[in-house]
Amino acid sequence: MAKIAVEFEPTPGSCSNDAPGRLVRRVLASGEGWSVADVLCTAGPHDRPFEERHACACVAIVIAGSFQYQSSAGRELMTPGSLFLGNATQHFECSHEHGTSDRCISFSYQAPYFEALVAEAAVRSRGPRFQRLRVPPARELSALIARAVALAANGTKRPCGEHRPANSDWEGIGVELATGALSLANRFPLNQESSPAAEARVTRIVRMIEAHPEAEHSLSGLAQEARVSRYHFLRVFQQLTGLTPHQYVRRARLRRAATGLILDRARVLDIALDSGFGDISNFNHVFREEFGVSPVSFRHKQNLSCRNSPPDAPITRKK
Repeated sequence: MAKIAVEFEPTPGSCSNDAPGRLVRRVLASGEGWSVADVLCTAGPHDRPFEERHACACVAIVIAGSFQYQSSAGRELMTPGSLFLGNATQHFECSHEHGTSDRCISFSYQAPYFEALVAEAAVRSRGPRFQRLRVPPARELSALIARAVALAANGTKRPCGEHRPANSDWEGIGVELATGALSLANRFPLNQESSPAAEARVTRIVRMIEAHPEAEHSLSGLAQEARVSRYHFLRVFQQLTGLTPHQYVRRARLRRAATGLILDRARVLDIALDSGFGDISNFNHVFREEFGVSPVSFRHKQNLSCRNSPPDAPITRKK
């Protein structure tokens, strides 16, 4: 499966006050009023959190790791597939109590650009400000997130060697992401206070799932790994991530499959199997539910797809 592999260099902060040695940032594209960067945070459990301030509006796709994000609006556990939301001048803290190597694709928007964008899109919200800190992994944004991850992995070069400027691709994603986040944010309730022990258990399970989404992850097995009852694990996991364990595992597998369909030349069947789907008919069904099209149509629709990908052979349900 294709994975992001780019070179990073330490860079001073742009829209937040970065601490030297803790963030490495690779600017992917920028334009008048906006920018996007691939950001790796190397902070861990032994680093003390410190107060930062967003200098402009921010929407970041969490693509690896997990961390805690806190401000006057509350506290959220950030996991892969979720959106990190920030308003200009908002003070916040990020802590990394249960692991390292958190990674985001971060979009920043200057105030005039962001306000004009919200007005043009006629987004139903309380003005050009986010009322929440996070949008959990949401079906409406799944295809957009897969495309952003693929663009970050591929840079400006397409799999077939075709070149074209990346700014138009990135700005389009940034526009859809910002307006989608504003529309979706209020759908989800604010996170309730949870104990550090519960947060640690859920974080450990999330990182285990993300490391091996293709593995068998039953509710009983995950609860046993977390050393709590199934009822308690289900309740706390959903509270902290916004999804049930079953939904989380399925969405993690679908993210892997969608990115693979964009970047890889492998057959759909092979990508489905590598992503943890043992039954191709079930994969086709849940993929269509998530992305609105079949896997073959999704691959064809994406501009990053390679024209010379081998045709998918007829496939049958795996017994």
